[in-house]
Amino acid sequence: MIYSMTGYGRYEVEANERKILVEVSSVNHRYLDLNIRMPRILMQYEEVIRRIVKEKLTRGKVEITISMQSVAQEDVEVVVNESLGAAYLEGLRMLGRKFDLEDDLKLSALMNINDLVSIQKKTVNNEAIEAQIESALQGALEAFIKMRQKEGEALKQDILQKCKVLSEMVIAIESRSPKVVIQYKERLKARLAQLLDGVSVDENRITTEIALFADKCAIDEEITRLKSHIKQLEEILEEGQVVGRKLDFLMQEMNREANTIGSKANDYEITKIVVALKTEIEKIREQVQNIE
Repeated sequence: MIYSMTGYGRYEVEANERKILVEVSSVNHRYLDLNIRMPRILMQYEEVIRRIVKEKLTRGKVEITISMQSVAQEDVEVVVNESLGAAYLEGLRMLGRKFDLEDDLKLSALMNINDLVSIQKKTVNNEAIEAQIESALQGALEAFIKMRQKEGEALKQDILQKCKVLSEMVIAIESRSPKVVIQYKERLKARLAQLLDGVSVDENRITTEIALFADKCAIDEEITRLKSHIKQLEEILEEGQVVGRKLDFLMQEMNREANTIGSKANDYEITKIVVALKTEIEKIREQVQNIE
């Protein structure tokens, strides 16, 4: 199975008056680059989150966003600033005594004091919250991986189709290659006949010259290696799993062989095919960049 490095998944788990939502998204990256965004109250679970993600993913720039909504009593705590309230009451009563005012203070009078009462989040039941985060994360990763798998399959089929095009081009180069030497021999003889104007030429010298040319422009080895690389590419795609780096290296080798053929062939028709061949290899290389 081939997996793309781009994808998205989300999952929400609600339990014990607490909702935890996890979203996972990723783009291409050479290695696994994991970025986690979540409330400070959940920071203590970061290592658990990283461990789970690394068990599932190996490459990609992955962003995980976690949010929590809770009305559970175990998650909140009301904190009263008693010293502030006492100082406020004492100040009011002192003014009352100084100006001989009736003391009609009620509790409601204190509610308008800034910072007197605050609501803080606490995490008493760490195990319950950790289990809920893990459940939401696993759900989001499952949806995320399914999307990656679907895109990966599309990439695989597209690359396999391009492999057929590459094979056809290599066959065209292979069939054209022997004609290059034959045409060179004919051009050489015609040129010598024109220059020497009937003077006989040593056939051995001509044969040697043609042999040197044939050796210089021989591309049999490059064609054989290119065929082998195409076959490996197809096999790796069928093998699946984490193959992005293998494919990336293979594309470099294919491009190298194509460049060598282009520089050695010494033939206009082969050069045209090589240009098209390199264009197709580059298209595949771009697709390979998306594979985990």
